[in-house]
Amino acid sequence: MIVDPSQKKLIFLVNPISGTKSKADLDQLVSHTAAGFDSSAIVLPTVASGDYSFVRQRVLEEGFTDIIICGGDGTVNTVVSDLRDLAVHFGIVPFGSGNGLALSAGIPKNTQKAVELAFTGKARYIDAFMVNEQFACMLCGLGFDAKVAHDFAQQPGRGLLTYTQQTIKNYFTATPYHFEIVVEEHVIQTDAYFISVANSNQFGNQFTIAPKASLNDGLLDVVVVPKMNKAILPFALIQQVTGGELTGAQEEPRSTIQYFQTARIQIRNKDLAPLHIDGEPKESQDTVTIKILPRSFQLIQPI
Repeated sequence: MIVDPSQKKLIFLVNPISGTKSKADLDQLVSHTAAGFDSSAIVLPTVASGDYSFVRQRVLEEGFTDIIICGGDGTVNTVVSDLRDLAVHFGIVPFGSGNGLALSAGIPKNTQKAVELAFTGKARYIDAFMVNEQFACMLCGLGFDAKVAHDFAQQPGRGLLTYTQQTIKNYFTATPYHFEIVVEEHVIQTDAYFISVANSNQFGNQFTIAPKASLNDGLLDVVVVPKMNKAILPFALIQQVTGGELTGAQEEPRSTIQYFQTARIQIRNKDLAPLHIDGEPKESQDTVTIKILPRSFQLIQPI
């Protein structure tokens, strides 16, 4: 849905601590852009509690039409999770360390272009999913990638360099976890370094773990990286991210990556492998049930 920018009334929610890019001039940029489109916009800070009742109240009382999230995937998750029942469009100005959802939707990394897109783009429905009782916009994982997310969250610095450092550190100490995966009529027993469940083809920073994933196909893309020789593992991952083909869910033990699609999956996490949702560390659980939420919310994207 394309709306005349002059008919829009936008709230820009800014996470002041996301990523490494400066946000010092963002207020001025938003005001200048809104004036250029004869539109109306305000800038508010995000809150650590995730309680956006103050935004909800302003939307309902003042008629705001769009909520633009200035932050990373974790910030997007928190805001959309709390406000997706409102009759608004959501937008993203990428300021995070990975920005997976924004990249998958074609939203520019350049701040000025992303702000302009918030006024001129087209809102389209995209899917989301539930991880037990928790909302997810684009990705969750169990195992190695979640361990990296947990360690990354403890670092004083943000950004790609810090994330890469934590990835390399954890690679050399990584061990497989035992999982039982129940999907449709299949029960898969596997020892795996990690399992990724994605709604987006972006892991973040242009790293594509599930190349066939779509934001609006009503399916989850599941990637299982099993125990294998660590000398082979990087090459297997490179093959996956550069165009991994769907293998289907296979119950037979295998030492190559499985990649399949489903609307629902249950993972029995026998070793309590670490868990992340949209890049944010979460408390591990012994049973993780994941199901798609088709057409969950409207995201402003390039026309």
